[in-house]
Amino acid sequence: MSQNNNGGGLWRRLRGAGLGFVVLVFVAGIVFWGGFNTAMEWTNREAFCISCHEMEENVFKEYRNTIHYANRSGVRATCPDCHVPKEWTHKIIRKIKASNEVWHHLLGSIDTPEKFNAKRLQLAQNEWRRMQANDSRECRNCHNYAYFDYTIQGRRSGRMHQTGFEEGKTCIDCHKGIAHSLPAVDQDIGTDRGGAAPEVFHPPAKPD
Repeated sequence: MSQNNNGGGLWRRLRGAGLGFVVLVFVAGIVFWGGFNTAMEWTNREAFCISCHEMEENVFKEYRNTIHYANRSGVRATCPDCHVPKEWTHKIIRKIKASNEVWHHLLGSIDTPEKFNAKRLQLAQNEWRRMQANDSRECRNCHNYAYFDYTIQGRRSGRMHQTGFEEGKTCIDCHKGIAHSLPAVDQDIGTDRGGAAPEVFHPPAKPD
């Protein structure tokens, strides 16, 4: 009888310990997940984006003079609105890739206006390629062409939008420089200043 009681008591203790362990893991998971998402959202603020002087002294100053910063509607697109995906999976991938940008910050690759401008074309092309590859996903968070009302757009913009979509173009194909200064354009005259060729800014239509 005593052995049965001891066996039952041991089983109850093991069950109790197992339940306690499950509860502990569950609570730890909530704390970890909450902390992870808090950190993730903390890095998705404009204040974080411009906390390094490379961004604050270069692209942020340019952006403050554009319609994405101040406009008649009072709706402002901040750095993460345009450069960080909202969907969780795409956001994580983007954050992992952004670790390379942190590395170059530590190296001082673009820590002066002169260094930044020397790499402006390369940096711009990297972002243009990313946006072309995802069909300007972040642009379409606010500017979804499925909801365009062409009747209240300007005649020229309405025509260009419809033509562009028919040709398979995406937002960034035509709207480069909407928030930041464009790299120099190669005009094929005078001294070679290392500018971008015209087809870089306006790529040919994609073949059917």
